[in-house]
Amino acid sequence: MVATAAQRRDPFALTEEQRQIRDTVRAFAEAEIAPTAAERDEEERYDRALFERAAELGLTGLPYPEEYGGAGLGSFEWALACEEIAAADMGMAVSLSVHVLAQLPILAFGSPAQKDRWLPRMAAGKLLGAFALTEPQAGSDASAIALRAERSADGYLLTGTKVWTTNAGEAEVYVVFATVDRSAGRQGITAFVLERDAPGFRFGAKERKMGIRGTTARELVFEGAQVPEDRRLGAEGEGLKVALSALGAGRISIAAACVGLARSALEHAARYAVVRTQFGAAIADQQAIQILLADAATAVHAARLLTWHAAHLRDAGQPVNSASSMAKLFASDTAMQVTTDAVQIYGGAGYSRDNPVERLMRDAKGAQIYEGTNQIHRLIIAQQLVEDLRRSG
Repeated sequence: MVATAAQRRDPFALTEEQRQIRDTVRAFAEAEIAPTAAERDEEERYDRALFERAAELGLTGLPYPEEYGGAGLGSFEWALACEEIAAADMGMAVSLSVHVLAQLPILAFGSPAQKDRWLPRMAAGKLLGAFALTEPQAGSDASAIALRAERSADGYLLTGTKVWTTNAGEAEVYVVFATVDRSAGRQGITAFVLERDAPGFRFGAKERKMGIRGTTARELVFEGAQVPEDRRLGAEGEGLKVALSALGAGRISIAAACVGLARSALEHAARYAVVRTQFGAAIADQQAIQILLADAATAVHAARLLTWHAAHLRDAGQPVNSASSMAKLFASDTAMQVTTDAVQIYGGAGYSRDNPVERLMRDAKGAQIYEGTNQIHRLIIAQQLVEDLRRSG
């Protein structure tokens, strides 16, 4: 007997375990993260206790092996969790995403001793991680890194600055990228792991951000910071490879967070449109509003499927650079558009700082910039397309 279309299982349906993960994280986010999101945004305050609660649920090492204290799950399950956290607070989602991102270079390129030193405590949420790549003159062009790593008797001395480092000031572990030879360009970039008490390492100015103000970002200042040789990740000159491999995977969680942010804005706007009346009827009955809601619902669903596809590819061990760029690009553009339309649906009320969609709109903008601008992601996608075409003849 041939099954009808109605009888066939939805190929995108979650397993029971995946639904349980999603629902558990959603309940946590709604009960413990969402209630203080506006207050933390207003005060530009990071709440370490929320990170510790996330650790108790196993979120701080969810996609990493049980051998190092992780939950042994995959990128797909981590994407489900990120969407739910961001639906409550994009700032906390970004903080957790960066913490998980900072563990990946150690897992992929670290020695057994390095893995044992940091991963179990990071996965358990005992140590918070940060990923320091961006500099005043090295943003999209990571090969322009100027932070110097000079050889010393015991290892290296790092001199220079990093900016826009999420979790900086709160984090205990910093994955840092410096150059051992500026003249070598990208071949000189090398990765290191620093702890916050490293001699010669301090925190500079706190970034005063437009959005995601419930998480911290600060300048890092290296004044001949002492880094023992056993804190280098991989070989000299492998730093850009270390960074890009981590970012290719990290974009998936940012894409998932953007889906959660956009979903939250859509839900707020739709609920408001049903109860708000003008001209004697709910504005949800007006075609102009329906078009905005329909476009938002379509874009959120499409962004989620792009993100899920990238996550499944990574879990299957397939290349993800193009797929994760597509997901991050589309999801962050969707978040910006949906939050903007949500403010429009609310009208004057949406322009008020007392309204959640105002915060969501500010939070959305940064996602089009960090972890690779969307212009850079378009180049990555196009270059992969052209390369594939040429390879196929």
